[in-house]
Amino acid sequence: MTALAPADTKTTTELTTTATTIRDVPGTVDLDALYTGAGIEAILSGMDRELIGLVPVKTRIRDIAALLVVERARRTLGLQADPPSLHMSFTGNPGTGKTTVARRIAGILHGLGYIRRNHVVSVTRDDLVGQYIGHTAPKTKDVLKKAMGGVLFIDEAYYLYRPENERDYGQEALEILMQVMEENRDDLVVILAGYRDRMDTLYKSNPGLSSRIAHHIEFPDYSPDELLHIAEKMVETMQYRLDEDARSAMREYIEHRMRQPRFSNARSIRNALDRVRLRQASRLFAARGDAVDAITLQTLRAEDIRASRVFTQ
Repeated sequence: MTALAPADTKTTTELTTTATTIRDVPGTVDLDALYTGAGIEAILSGMDRELIGLVPVKTRIRDIAALLVVERARRTLGLQADPPSLHMSFTGNPGTGKTTVARRIAGILHGLGYIRRNHVVSVTRDDLVGQYIGHTAPKTKDVLKKAMGGVLFIDEAYYLYRPENERDYGQEALEILMQVMEENRDDLVVILAGYRDRMDTLYKSNPGLSSRIAHHIEFPDYSPDELLHIAEKMVETMQYRLDEDARSAMREYIEHRMRQPRFSNARSIRNALDRVRLRQASRLFAARGDAVDAITLQTLRAEDIRASRVFTQ
């Protein structure tokens, strides 16, 4: 017991010194002022208004924003702390808002001074990987140069890993990317996106890449009610309207379409509305002998929706 006493005393002294140091830091910081001044609340409120659903995603983004505000406050008071790792992974099915959220995150990071430029460079494998020896490195470095100071968003990032092809150049792009993610993490935020199972395979195959990702965010599929709300917002943005029958038809369309292959959430809804507008235009043009008013030009009818093959398949 006597042999342990000096070690115990030293530990107690160290803890006391640390506690004193924390208490003796002068000044205070208004977290709300930092939060408001950086425009974070405006960005998050806009995300709530413009993005339907995605509650877990929005909650996680608010948590990250809170962390960054606190870290900025610590720096303001001179408290030493390693800068937080900000590289992220977005997983989920297509059309769930991953690219849109990446743009919001860029605004938050720029507002708080974590990146120099409020911009997102969005790329896929084809933008990074060459087709012959010596082609990949300059392509990848050129993309990284364009993204530096902001956010690099790599969609379908799992395509960078193709184990079935030993001569694939995707691994070269990954190695360059990982080096930059580590060495330039104070000047570039990388967001990798794709299907969850395929992204898991990518991370398992490359522990070095996985270790550089601090935030993994899962994007859930939309419910039928959320997709109907999204459809209505899209229609409104395009200065169209759904009459009551058309709204019911759209709800039925969504329920049918969700059960079919290659459904891409909001992306599929946008594509469907483009076809609905096409049918409306054909219907109106067929009756072109009659004058039309603004309401007629804006109104989408149930027949324009129910003509879809979705209802017959």
